Amino acid sequence: MTTPGSDVATGRSDGADRVERVAAALRSHNIDAIVVATGLDARRIVLDLIPEGVEVHSGKSKTLEDVGLYSELVESGRYDAIRPRMFAMDRATQGREIRKLVAAPDYMLGSVAAVTEDGVLVAASAIGGQLGAYAAGAGRVILVIGSQKIVSDLDAALRRIRDVVFPYENAQVQARMGVDTVIEKILLIYGEWQAGRTTVVLVREPVGI
Repeated sequence: MTTPGSDVATGRSDGADRVERVAAALRSHNIDAIVVATGLDARRIVLDLIPEGVEVHSGKSKTLEDVGLYSELVESGRYDAIRPRMFAMDRATQGREIRKLVAAPDYMLGSVAAVTEDGVLVAASAIGGQLGAYAAGAGRVILVIGSQKIVSDLDAALRRIRDVVFPYENAQVQARMGVDTVIEKILLIYGEWQAGRTTVVLVREPVGI
């Protein structure tokens, strides 16, 4: 059972030093890492990284909502947001076009379920729509990660998915669709071959789930 303050729920409490160690581990894996204090700082940094008018996609991320990025990306009109285009298409007749559109956006925004102390990013999904873009499809990937998602190792990351992330996501799906969700796919990102493709913005305060 996860308790508030446990490693799985919130990350151990050795503060900024732990965040800096994770940032250094990510950089050693060819992933850019930027450490910020607050969600507002993260919002500013991310918007500085995205040129106005570019094609942008994101999942329905609680983290992006918490830092005020989701509405800015999708609703502001400053970017070529894929989500409104996707929902305007007919899934029955344009399924192939939708699949290709979301698989390879120029910029992909989101978060992960956990990040280990040695710099492994762990993302989980039922359908997996964002995972292909994270792994290889997107031109640029920007991930915003609250410090509570830092865990000691992969075992702790999987426990966090089971004990913290899944109950929240399941409640959201039940409220919206009246059914339970499932964890079907888990992506582990150990590093990047191409320097500059993926940027992680680590936020010292908790943001997201």
